[in-house]
Amino acid sequence: MIDIQGLTKIYDTGSIQVEALRAVDFHVEEGDFVAIIGASGSGKSTLMNIIGCLDRPTSGRYVLDGVDVSSLNDGELAAIRNQKIGFVFQSFNLLARVNAIKNVELPLIYGRVSRAERHQRAMEALERVGLSDRIDHKPNELSGGQKQRVAIARALVTRPAIILADEPTGNLDSHSTEEIMEIFKRLNEEGVTLIIVTHEHEIADNAKRIITFKDGCIVKDERKMALEKTLVRDLNAEVTP
Repeated sequence: MIDIQGLTKIYDTGSIQVEALRAVDFHVEEGDFVAIIGASGSGKSTLMNIIGCLDRPTSGRYVLDGVDVSSLNDGELAAIRNQKIGFVFQSFNLLARVNAIKNVELPLIYGRVSRAERHQRAMEALERVGLSDRIDHKPNELSGGQKQRVAIARALVTRPAIILADEPTGNLDSHSTEEIMEIFKRLNEEGVTLIIVTHEHEIADNAKRIITFKDGCIVKDERKMALEKTLVRDLNAEVTP
């Protein structure tokens, strides 16, 4: 699904150059659920922006769903974003003046999908996140958790190859956070490929795979199964006389 080789990103501030990513190799299989964690400035958000075709690498190769996006022009990158990537943001990014179903339909309008098909696909997406009874509600009539569910439905509606979520629970209370993570886990069980950026280990623990960034590099890449085996081993070591 994602194949990144030797990815480097350098920001030139004029007086100094900041190396945000340093020759990163990163691979994601179809149907995986990956959490990327790290401190502020570690490079995780830069990687997310490049994966989401919102920014370009300084060097390196990036292939998404069989398409080498490293050298695409702006129009081609916009098409990739609309067709292959679903975005979920911390701040929801919903249009305040339109209702839930219109917000979900928005990417399909840009994709020039017919009105009838837009409505049908938006309804299906809202049903998948448990909001089919809130289709006529505007964002100010929804709770934080419901707003994020609308945002997830909007990410799903284009039937993307992958969903990218940037701190998706950052503005939510603990109950809404649990609901959103349960939705993500269920979607992944249905075959949706997910990458979540978070600074919270409790959120990352919901993923199948946890990648830790530091100073622009991947310093740890672990499967949850391996983590669980390590925990069991350590617990057994503690109770063994």
